[in-house]
Amino acid sequence: MLTALSPLDGRYAEKLDALRPVFSEYGLIKYRVRVEIAWLKALCAEPGIKEARALTQEEVSFLDDWAQNFSEADAARAKEIEAATNHDVKAVEYAIKEKLATSSLAPLSEFVHFACTSEDINNVAHALMLRDGLEILRATWQKFLEKLGAFAVKNASRPMLARTHGQPASPTTLGKEVAVFVHRLQRQAKKLDALKFPAKLNGAVGNYNAHVVAYPDVNWPKFTRSVIESFGLVQSTLTTQIEPHDGMAELFDNLARFNTILLDLDRDFWQYISLGYLSQKVVKDEVGSSTMPHKVNPIDFENSEGNLGIANALLDHMARKLPVSRLQRDLSDSTVIRNIGVAFGHTLLAWQSTLKGLGKLEPNSARLFEDLNDAWEVLSEPAQTLMRKAGIANPYERLKEMSRGKKITRENFHAFVSTLSLSPADKARLLALTPAKYIGLAENLAQR
Repeated sequence: MLTALSPLDGRYAEKLDALRPVFSEYGLIKYRVRVEIAWLKALCAEPGIKEARALTQEEVSFLDDWAQNFSEADAARAKEIEAATNHDVKAVEYAIKEKLATSSLAPLSEFVHFACTSEDINNVAHALMLRDGLEILRATWQKFLEKLGAFAVKNASRPMLARTHGQPASPTTLGKEVAVFVHRLQRQAKKLDALKFPAKLNGAVGNYNAHVVAYPDVNWPKFTRSVIESFGLVQSTLTTQIEPHDGMAELFDNLARFNTILLDLDRDFWQYISLGYLSQKVVKDEVGSSTMPHKVNPIDFENSEGNLGIANALLDHMARKLPVSRLQRDLSDSTVIRNIGVAFGHTLLAWQSTLKGLGKLEPNSARLFEDLNDAWEVLSEPAQTLMRKAGIANPYERLKEMSRGKKITRENFHAFVSTLSLSPADKARLLALTPAKYIGLAENLAQR
């Protein structure tokens, strides 16, 4: 949409369709309705709450069908009611009662939102949104890790000059360096997979005050736990009016760490492209520059980096802000939580961009070999190590004098080695080395 205020709903709208039913206003209302209906069904199934009679199978099906097929038109009706109530959760309650009014459930309408505070409904809805939103992200990160892992294995034995501090360093392989990122990202993905989403249904200040007054014989903590666990969530047993949001903070911190690692990868790929170690496949009609026709820019990794920065700024703010609430409740969390979808949107955009960029990459074997063959100085490390093994005095200093800031060639390196008092086997091993062969266990490490 050309008039969209946010690029998430404008330029990038089609790329984020999967998130829209989860984090939009429609999505929030939909999840609230699901929570309210689950609460009503549970009340009606509790023998100790006699006024909330048992539901017939037809009535259960009526409620379930509406909850599962909740439409944008249904959400629009709730928004119309909100225009009068100026309270979003109360509007949902009224919309549900309106739906029940023409059915056999009409006499049970006052058990909609029974003993609940708005945050009872909101916090469960938000937990469900996070659960489902994370599932959408999971599908992308699994695809990304699979492709990145395949790239690492395919290039496990492809030698590459390492660059510590940007300077030539002991050789590695392209696959091993990518495998480092796969390992780091997998570690964070496992932590994300292990997260549990907490929720509460314990009333205005977390004490079940109204619940106990109405039905003192019901085991309310046990009752509400069963409702919460029916959604696959875990119960927060001690809260104020709000669920403390510590679980949200854990998720956002974890997601931000994943994003930070990916940003590190984006920048390394950008640098490898700049060095010529990686080439990008040319897209026929794509334009790299409005004035320089030759340009094939690493725009996917740059786009990812920019979106990761925005995502992490939001995730960091939410992780720091949301666990803090004055006394039993303040409203400063509400508008922040409404931006969770924005953080998820920029995260997903970034991941999609990196995935797209990865699909364009090809190792430039000629350039990789050229750089390695021009860096014989990196073999000063194994020479020094074998000199230490042989007990030769001051090996580091001798190699430093020979190599630091100087151009080392195959010829003068071999000439130096020929003067060393090494065992025949060690001397032969050193003379057989080239920068491309000096990769240690990199190939094996990359294939793990």
